[in-house]
Parts: sequence; structure tokens; C-alpha cells
Amino acid sequence: MSKLKKMPEFTSVKDERAFWEINDSSEYLDWSKAESASFSNLKPSTKTISLRLPEGLLDSIKIEDNNRGMP
Repeated sequence: MSKLKKMPEFTSVKDERAFWEINDSSEYLDWSKAESASFSNLKPSTKTISLRLPEGLLDSIKIEDNNRGMP
């Protein structure tokens, strides 16, 4: 594997997000050494929210959900 680039230091989450949007992480991290992680103690939370969507978009979402067997 070629030499990895030095990981930059970020001053904010916004700067980090912008960096990773245009850069490939494989140039900075050796993914062959990555390990799987399990967060078994996390509890999923649900919260009801309201979204305003155009009717056409909502209809296409419902059709796609139906195609995937989701109620």
C-alpha cells in the first residue's frame, strides 16, 4: 500500500464535513485494519415529527415503500 497522507486537523465540524465531501478517506486511513464495532447497549428512540412534502414526492415514497413491502 502506498504511503498514507497526514490527517489534517479541523477547527470545526463544518470544516471536517467539507473536507470529507471532496476527499477520499482511503488516502488517509488504512481500511484493511478496520474492525467491526457493535453498540448493543444503544436504545433506538422514536419520535413523531411532521414533514411537509409535495404530494407527488409523498406519492412516490409510498409507491417505493409498497414495492419494498413496507407498510
